Amino acid sequence: MSGMGVELGAQAARSRALAVLRVRSRALAVALLPAAAAVVLLVGGATGHIEGSGWDVVGRVVTGLAVLVLLGAAGVALVVARARPAVSPTVPIAEESAPDLYSMVRDLADRLEVPAPSAIALTPDCDSWLEDRTHPAHAPPPAEDRDEIAGVPGVRGLPSGHRRVPAAPVLVIGSPFLWWMRVGELRAVLAPVVAGTGPSAHPDIAAARRFVRGLDAAVAVTSAPSRGPLVRVPLAGIGWVTRLLLRGCREHAAEMERGVAAAAAERAQAVDYGLRIVAQEQVGLAYAGWDRLLTRVALPAWRMGRWPARLDAGVVAALTELSRRDRLAEGFASRLGERPACDLLEEPGAMDEAASLLAARLFHGGPAETGPDWAPVAWDEYPDEVVDRKWRTDAARLHRVLDTLGVSRSAGPGSPGRDGPTLARVMDHLSLEEFAAADAGGTGMPEPEPEPEPEPGKQGPGTDRRAGTGAGASGAAESHRTDGPVPVPAQAEEESVGFAEDEGDTPGNERSEALAAGLSAEVAREEAALPVEPAAPTVGSVGQAGPDLAFWDDGLLPLFPLQPPRTGRELLADHVTAMVCCAAMDTAGATPGLDWLDGPSLLVNGERSVDLGPRVLSLIEDGDPVPLRAWLRRLGIRPEKPVRLV
Repeated sequence: MSGMGVELGAQAARSRALAVLRVRSRALAVALLPAAAAVVLLVGGATGHIEGSGWDVVGRVVTGLAVLVLLGAAGVALVVARARPAVSPTVPIAEESAPDLYSMVRDLADRLEVPAPSAIALTPDCDSWLEDRTHPAHAPPPAEDRDEIAGVPGVRGLPSGHRRVPAAPVLVIGSPFLWWMRVGELRAVLAPVVAGTGPSAHPDIAAARRFVRGLDAAVAVTSAPSRGPLVRVPLAGIGWVTRLLLRGCREHAAEMERGVAAAAAERAQAVDYGLRIVAQEQVGLAYAGWDRLLTRVALPAWRMGRWPARLDAGVVAALTELSRRDRLAEGFASRLGERPACDLLEEPGAMDEAASLLAARLFHGGPAETGPDWAPVAWDEYPDEVVDRKWRTDAARLHRVLDTLGVSRSAGPGSPGRDGPTLARVMDHLSLEEFAAADAGGTGMPEPEPEPEPEPGKQGPGTDRRAGTGAGASGAAESHRTDGPVPVPAQAEEESVGFAEDEGDTPGNERSEALAAGLSAEVAREEAALPVEPAAPTVGSVGQAGPDLAFWDDGLLPLFPLQPPRTGRELLADHVTAMVCCAAMDTAGATPGLDWLDGPSLLVNGERSVDLGPRVLSLIEDGDPVPLRAWLRRLGIRPEKPVRLV
């Protein structure tokens, strides 16, 4: 089997690896130079070749300097050797739980004539890569007892801590790929990744990578806070040396990795090249669907203390819904008849659940263990467990802030004497006097004609985002911002378009500003009162599959927050929208629902309401309740009726 091959990229990578190793050799030579000079002076003085009192003083000074330099070099070497390189949080896949997947990867490695990866793991992201875990700190934890020698029951072998760590890197696969892609597409996408094991096996490249990773880990160790002064001083010197070495080999290391990638891509051209071009379209589509699912569907659930246990299955549902709405994506639905790549797993449900929990921890920072305040939720339970509870919780918070501001609980002139948490109370408080007078008299502004509802199956993802494509807790306000700087295919580009004309973070009238400030303070108090989870990583918290949490610190969670904190404008729009939805459910028979592309949605007569957003924004920004009140009358919603809160 050819490890490097004759690819030009591999040759360039090896030359850059040698340059990195030369930096290490020069650093070692600099550390040994004072010791060599001291040895020459001592030997010269002992043999009589160097005489005089001056040389004796020079010999003692150089010897002392050599001792200090050697001690410093030993400290640097010790920190670099013992520092634990960073490792990506993943869900390990044992071979017995995915024999078909391991067989496909090994067959792919044989066709590419490269070593097979030592293991396979899942990551809740739309990416795949090779990760070196040969450092002793990344070895499996030792067992409490000695292992039995395979095939010989009752015969004990060496402790598991003495096992040799496999030299081949670990193949990390994005979990959305397994559920959305077909088997052939996954093999084509993984071909250039697996081909990277060839250059990785070369001794020079492997040694250069270990040196760079050790330096990087040492910099992290020396930069860690909460250390005493006796430790900080030597670590500061070690940190300066490691940063100097890292700067010296940074450019060579980057070019080495580019060479490795070029060599892998060149070698992979011989395997499923035509199919890979088609599969790359699915990569972009899966990325857009995954980002949409996390920000619009999963994030509201995480904020409610629930984590969807089938996120990867939800990606398939979201992208299928996109293909149903968008004519440009119709061809993608025809692929669903082929065998999905998740069939390569023995228990795809358990793997999906483990990856979903890991996604919740990485993107939101939830605890490692499930409990009453952090429980999994199935998709069929999402409307009741997440949407309904979210709306009623937000409505209750809104009325608590109104109580703090001293707003009367009277439902308004239409129903004197009736107190309670009503929508009319919110609307009366946010309405400006000129609009409120016109609305009360029924004059001054004609009732707008109802907008035609889109035909089922014809609404594209580019539907007016200002009209609100969902009535969830994040439908009205969060639709103004983009989903983030992520590459999306053309057919999904309009999905991430927000309110380009909406500038400013606070509403336009004073009452809205005061209410938004009160909501922001209330949310901040509630978040500060949440209990801090102890950093106690566990493995296999979800069935037999679980994320390998032993390699990263819970105190850093969330590692990748999905969105910045919501502004006061967004919070107010969310809470007013939630209050409207509660009134619709309690007085007009509406129901909470789940839209795969837009998250929580209000269902009126079984149809998703898509025109609530601009009416809420008109109320909170302009103080104009007329559009919202006309919308309520059209659907038979009674704003003066009290609603049920959490």
